[in-house]
Amino acid sequence: MNSVFTPCQIGPITLRNRTIRSAAFENMCPGNRPSQMLFDYHTAVARGGIGMTTVAYAAVSRSGLSFDGQLWMRPEIVPDLKRLTDAIHAEGAKASIQLGHCGNMTHRATCGQKPVGASSGFNLYSPTFVRGLREEEILQLVDDFGQAVQLAREAGFDCVEIHAGHGYLISQFLSPYTNHRHDQWGGSLQNRMRFMQHVIRRVMEVAADDLAVVVKVNMYDGFRGGMQEAECIEVAKELQRLGVHALVLTAGFVSRAPMVVMHGAMPLKTMAHYMDTKKFWWLKLGLRCFGRVVIPTVPYTDAYFLERAKRFRAALDMPLIYVGGMTDLRRMEEVLDSGFVAFQMARALIRDTDFVNKLQRGECTRSECGHSNYCIGRMYTLEMRCHTCVDRLPANLQKEINHLEHAAH
Repeated sequence: MNSVFTPCQIGPITLRNRTIRSAAFENMCPGNRPSQMLFDYHTAVARGGIGMTTVAYAAVSRSGLSFDGQLWMRPEIVPDLKRLTDAIHAEGAKASIQLGHCGNMTHRATCGQKPVGASSGFNLYSPTFVRGLREEEILQLVDDFGQAVQLAREAGFDCVEIHAGHGYLISQFLSPYTNHRHDQWGGSLQNRMRFMQHVIRRVMEVAADDLAVVVKVNMYDGFRGGMQEAECIEVAKELQRLGVHALVLTAGFVSRAPMVVMHGAMPLKTMAHYMDTKKFWWLKLGLRCFGRVVIPTVPYTDAYFLERAKRFRAALDMPLIYVGGMTDLRRMEEVLDSGFVAFQMARALIRDTDFVNKLQRGECTRSECGHSNYCIGRMYTLEMRCHTCVDRLPANLQKEINHLEHAAH
């Protein structure tokens, strides 16, 4: 049997194979609660053979919401989430949920208050002023993470993934780019890790011995002035010491180096096309004038994080989950042969929810995803969807897709 399709253990849970649907934001939760669309998508991925599917980016409090279509963990959504996890389990897959807080990457209209972060400042992407968190608020957020884990258990999830990367709140405390504090929560790396340590200790306490806990963490921020590899390895070693069951190794900062996260080019025409002209006129204008400067292209290659991830593999003694450019069966086998317990993917499963089954049946060895990133371009306004599933695309968007797919290959 191909190693991709062998079972694997992550903490207290066993996956039927080594494939995991990564926590790519679906934008399928209007009113910040699960929808039928979210249910249909994740059950289709489970039916398609995945080992575990991850419901993306659920905020642990209202202040942590980046998007109107994002989950917000609270007791009243537990029955709908339980319906979802029951359906995922019925298809033979495990269910995970990513928990996090966006920090400064939001706006008052979305999060219901002045945005907060590790430090005060200005968020160009909203645009809005941001207030640094007070210590009592930091400790409340630690409690919010613990409460969210308890709600995840009640909703039937097998695993929680704590988002500590990509420039969201935990990452904002870790990175010197966003953490300018002069108290116990800032300055040295040890101080900058303090918020993460408090969160993880609480999460592990609540998760007890029946929930798997994985942490998504940066290998580097992707720009000068951010976290570099050496410090990120120290963060990973601290997470190992804290007893988390696995790390998902990623990179990039959504507010500074977004395409380091995903690689390829941002489809700017697609992104602007779906934005509300009245609400985001300034952003649409900015994209036209400065889009390629603000969001530069990072060339796509399969398994684009693998060589860096191998250095983390050599430095750590815990299970590691690979993510980044998983579309080809040969590369998947290479990742597992390099000592990773499993791997995550998203774009291949947006293109075809039955992709894992087709790999296992030998019907294909590679995803048909063309890496235009159309799904990402529309994700900020509408539900994440492949362009092949959209009727009557405007001609200018189809032209952009064709150009970007050609460039990616």
